[in-house]
Amino acid sequence: MIGHLVLTPHHLDNDHHLHWSRFRRRSQARARRCHYQRRGHHPHMRLQY
Repeated sequence: MIGHLVLTPHHLDNDHHLHWSRFRRRSQARARRCHYQRRGHHPHMRLQY
């Protein structure tokens, strides 16, 4: 692991983190949409708290 930290250029490391962050956000948004659709909610309906 330490070898990876030392040998990995910082710009590649930052690109990887940005890619992972975007992938994670898209995946979470898709899961949220599917969850609400399965439960019968409309996508543009505002939830009351």
